[in-house]
Amino acid sequence: MADYIYLLENRLSKAQQSALEKVREVSGSKGFNVFLVGGAVRDLTSGSPVRDLDVVVQGNALKLKKDIEKAGGKISGESEATQAIYVEFPGGVRMEIGSTLSVTYPKPGKPVYKAATIQEDLRRRDFTANAMALSLNQGSYGLLMDPLNGVADIENRELRLVNPYGFIEDPVQMIRAVRFMARLGWQLDEKTRSRYETGKEENYIAVMTSWQQGYETEEIFLEEDPLRVIRRLEAEDWIKHLNPAIGSTKANLAEIERLRDSQMQLHMQGIQAEAAASNFPLLTAKMAPKDVADLKKSFVRHGFSADIDGLEAEGKAFAAQLSSKEAAHPSQAWKLLYAARPEAVLWAAHHVKTAGVQNKLKGFYGEWPQARQKIPYALMQEMRITPDVAGYDELLEKLFFELMDGKLGTVEEMKAFLEPYSPPAPPPPVHLRRARATRKDAKPSKSKKKAAAAAPAEGQQPVEEIAASAAAPATEKKTAASAVKKDAKKVVAAPVAAAKKAVTAAPVKKAPIKAAPAKKVVSKPAVVKKAPAKPAPKKVVAAKKAVVKKAPAKPAPKKVAAKKPVVVKKTAVKKPAPKPVAKKVAAKSSKKR
Repeated sequence: MADYIYLLENRLSKAQQSALEKVREVSGSKGFNVFLVGGAVRDLTSGSPVRDLDVVVQGNALKLKKDIEKAGGKISGESEATQAIYVEFPGGVRMEIGSTLSVTYPKPGKPVYKAATIQEDLRRRDFTANAMALSLNQGSYGLLMDPLNGVADIENRELRLVNPYGFIEDPVQMIRAVRFMARLGWQLDEKTRSRYETGKEENYIAVMTSWQQGYETEEIFLEEDPLRVIRRLEAEDWIKHLNPAIGSTKANLAEIERLRDSQMQLHMQGIQAEAAASNFPLLTAKMAPKDVADLKKSFVRHGFSADIDGLEAEGKAFAAQLSSKEAAHPSQAWKLLYAARPEAVLWAAHHVKTAGVQNKLKGFYGEWPQARQKIPYALMQEMRITPDVAGYDELLEKLFFELMDGKLGTVEEMKAFLEPYSPPAPPPPVHLRRARATRKDAKPSKSKKKAAAAAPAEGQQPVEEIAASAAAPATEKKTAASAVKKDAKKVVAAPVAAAKKAVTAAPVKKAPIKAAPAKKVVSKPAVVKKAPAKPAPKKVVAAKKAVVKKAPAKPAPKKVAAKKPVVVKKTAVKKPAPKPVAKKVAAKSSKKR
């Protein structure tokens, strides 16, 4: 189900919301409960534009006349029989304020009304789609009342009679059904259609009263597209029962289309003009003056007739004002167009042909609104003029008018205009990095730290050895190999030299080899230093790893004595020297430790 509070706040115009709020206040002061009913609820539910507002109060609505006038409403007519008043509020809002009533028909076309509850009032209406109400009271605001399931008929886009005898008791409902079908594009449901055809054949419409004739005829001219409604009524042969003088052939069709175009252009610029008063002379253009006068007298809302008669003079006065020095600049003309009554603006836009008025209207439709695209939002951001600044909306409007008049053509001019509105720059933030920097300077630099690490004090173990020994339990194999390499470089140079001599001497004594292998043997000492680069040092590293692991458990000399013959036999030619040297070095390093 739709959220009707949301619909009331978003689907109604500001003028309609204001009018409803005034009626709520007036009814509350009298102790009356108030409800929105009829076509307004139907249009809110179906999504159609809400044109008129129908309101009922639980009490005599005629007692609200003076208070409504004090609240800004203009009384345009009333009906004592139905205890209803017809009001026009600012902004072109039409409203009918009635009383909650029940009705009986002793004879067709002769209703008898009595005060009743809102539920009984809904059950006396014409069609189920119109028999719905929204509470406007405190504590139940927005509550929907739909005793006849009108929502379902709205979804089906059908008109269904509330009372099966509705066309017999109140035959004007047949004309109303055709008007709704022409406006909404709906159809009658099957049973209602059958009763409608029977009513036409039996001439139920003969008992329609003159008051009803005037009311329904006026409703035609208040339609958004009255010509379409007139044509549909002509097709159903109802016009002769309302007023035979009116008809689609009596209208000025070309001017009606032009008026509609002007209305749409104004609507696009935010000027919501009601076209009923402007349409009337065009719809009756080919009627005799006497018939036109009689037609206006038949209207129930006398204010509508007065509006038709006074609109021409009001439109001419506005056109003179628009072409005067008062509106010499585009910004002045813009303000004047929005300050005038929308209906007067529409009349002038359609009827006045002078170049001054038409040129300004042309600029209003096309050129002037483009000044909003020239507003320098980026420059305003640089000057700290943001929506948070007080008076931001007023500044945008002033800037828009200045740009519209062509006064701000360069960036320098825009800066000069915006400078008084630019707030002062905020103080620089306090940085705490200075204090931290002085503390960092007191500490030794990274280069000094590296130098200190590279030169350890006497009797102190080098940092590399400490790190290697600390990481030994976790990475036993890698650290053992690195420790052996460092010990081999730093222990004593003499044992290394002796090892070199042994390496060169061993192959000569034990195996007669060719010249080429001898050269390889002689170059082996260099290979011992660069163990990771060649395969020979890899075996040495393996031997070293074994020695390092087993050094703490057993004396090193025994291991060397046991493995020397094996190493000499296997690698007498290729790799004899590195193994005994590594073992001796490992033994000595273990002794030192």
